[in-house]
Amino acid sequence: MTHINPVYSFEFFPPKTPDGITKLAATSATLAGLKPRFFSVTFGAGGSTRGHTFETVVDLQKKTGIETAPHLSCISSTRENIRKALTVYQEKGISHMVALRGDMPSGMVEAGEFRYANELVAFIREETGDHFHLEVAAYPEYHPQANNPDRDLANFTRKVEAGANSAITQYFYNADAYFRFVDRCAGAGIDIPVVPGIMPVTNYHQLARFSDACGAEIPRWMRKCLEAYGDDIASIRAFGEEVVTSMCARLLREGAPGLHFYTMNRAEPAVAIWKNLGLGSS
Repeated sequence: MTHINPVYSFEFFPPKTPDGITKLAATSATLAGLKPRFFSVTFGAGGSTRGHTFETVVDLQKKTGIETAPHLSCISSTRENIRKALTVYQEKGISHMVALRGDMPSGMVEAGEFRYANELVAFIREETGDHFHLEVAAYPEYHPQANNPDRDLANFTRKVEAGANSAITQYFYNADAYFRFVDRCAGAGIDIPVVPGIMPVTNYHQLARFSDACGAEIPRWMRKCLEAYGDDIASIRAFGEEVVTSMCARLLREGAPGLHFYTMNRAEPAVAIWKNLGLGSS
């Protein structure tokens, strides 16, 4: 069954160059026209773009009028710098946030004062009450460091119990994995919305690297088709658009509460899927 009010959102990364800033301004303006529920803004491993994230979040929300959610990470964070960030975000009118454990940079051994995302969620709730709508991450194909599915679900449950309002999944290309995960959540008494993360296919080699690193599976049949196109970018994108559109249609048709697009700061791939789905303005 399709949700009556599905939540649509788009994710960006903070640009570091003048060209990147110009490109994101154009991308966000285009996607704001679709009237998504919110934008989100990531940061680099170890919080390496934390300052850029803050500037980007505040700028996007002000210029587009779309609620914009910064990512906050445990990595390299202390209670004091998280407390300061929460205060400043509140002062700037930010009320939506994505709380993550984050990726450990190469060579780093210690995560910081927060080891897991549930600890970060609990701290945000202690400091700010219900001010922030808190998103957390979910892994339908299981977190790459999870020993087994039960432990992975237990980790997710802790984040929900700590105060998460909703979740966004790692991207995937196997809808069955998503529905199985949601069913297991329901069986564990978890009732927050779990929104599928959607990664358009534009560059196969880059996607393969991302997927191998984060544990997102590209099904063998899909890999073989993409490999067969070689350097034919147009065919790769056309095939990717068809496959991802079909998956999104099924997700919405069978009850997913929305879609969260990983844009890589490009509007066109997400807009193409959006139009194929006949979504209009949400």
